[in-house]
Amino acid sequence: MFARTAEPRRLQSLISLQRPAEEPQHEENSASVQSSAAAHSAKLYRLASVAGAGSALILLVNAAKRSALIATTDLTQLLAPVAEILALGLVVGLFLAFGRRAGLFGTIAFVINFVALASLVGVEVVINLVFSKLPLATIIELRAGPLGLALVVSSVLFLLGTLAFVTSLVVARGVPRIPLALYIIGAVPVALRAFVPELALDLGLMTLAAAIAWLAGWLWMRAPTTSR
Repeated sequence: MFARTAEPRRLQSLISLQRPAEEPQHEENSASVQSSAAAHSAKLYRLASVAGAGSALILLVNAAKRSALIATTDLTQLLAPVAEILALGLVVGLFLAFGRRAGLFGTIAFVINFVALASLVGVEVVINLVFSKLPLATIIELRAGPLGLALVVSSVLFLLGTLAFVTSLVVARGVPRIPLALYIIGAVPVALRAFVPELALDLGLMTLAAAIAWLAGWLWMRAPTTSR
């Protein structure tokens, strides 16, 4: 009988001896997983910042092309829609790092802005790769039909999406206000390009490029701490 009662006590003592050794190992595994996730997040944020820098550079090329500072070539025309594609990467990075802190409003604002930027890719393709090859009379005729309505809807959606997304970042806090303000200032003439003078559009493109470059550089610097 003593042998039977001694056996469970031995098992309990062995278990109690093993637990302290297992808990530190579990904590180390958890810490390594968290460290790996933070490293992946930092890479994602820096990739988003590189995309933003590329978008800003192409926007400057677009402004220089419109101002006749550089020649209009097939390459510059092909590059124009890429600015919005790369801007999508920066928007995703800013949302994951800060925008989602704004809750449901932040998510809705991100979706609207993402859709608006995606629709602007089509607008840039039409303007730079289609309208540039057509006579003015044909362009006016096309703008009078469904295509003109689609262009207006895309522009209005871009303006509303930009305002909503910037507001969500302000609500979420953490993102510097000055580049966000410049982002809105630059987006207004770009969205209203059909109703503003060429000079206003060029200044809007340069302001938007400056804002995107600022946000991209800031996100690059903050990537390690933000990921934690």
